[in-house]
Amino acid sequence: MTGGAVAAADGGLRCPWGLSTEDYLWYHDTEWGRPVHGDDALFERLCLEAFQSGLSWLTILRRREGFRSAFAGFSIPAVAEFTEADRERLLADEGIIRNRAKVDATMANARVLAGWGAGELDELIWSYAPDPLSRPAPKTLGDVPAVTPESTALAKELKKRGLRFIGPTTAYALMQACGLVDDHLADCVSRPTPV
Repeated sequence: MTGGAVAAADGGLRCPWGLSTEDYLWYHDTEWGRPVHGDDALFERLCLEAFQSGLSWLTILRRREGFRSAFAGFSIPAVAEFTEADRERLLADEGIIRNRAKVDATMANARVLAGWGAGELDELIWSYAPDPLSRPAPKTLGDVPAVTPESTALAKELKKRGLRFIGPTTAYALMQACGLVDDHLADCVSRPTPV
């Protein structure tokens, strides 16, 4: 899909991807592109974006509650304490994606982040948000990049600090999902009106 915003059943124009399922419509209208703050909340998004790698986001979205239950609500201190028994439990949990490398990365990343100060993950991630005035609103999906210099730099910094399973594309998806960038199309009803 490289087209512009499309009218939904309510007549409002939306990003085309947001109209393919009810799950996507809800996510598009209520969450995607809105600012997310807090270390645990950003840890959750970082983990889910890593689990999504190579899969449809819809697969992750529909298992999100299963992920939250399996990973103690994505509490960094709680996941940092996970043991080998927890790892085996996760690899047997049909409510999540049972990918050994992704489960191991999530547990390892929680252990790294547990050593950071309160707010440090939030501050670090948000320090890579580009100036919104430096980016024109995309008119079509073809105008939306998959990687940016900021996402490349963020992925590099997170890796340097010991985090795993994060590359420039995953970092950019995180930036989109958490509101560091606004990639709602110019005509989309979910794009804030400039003041």
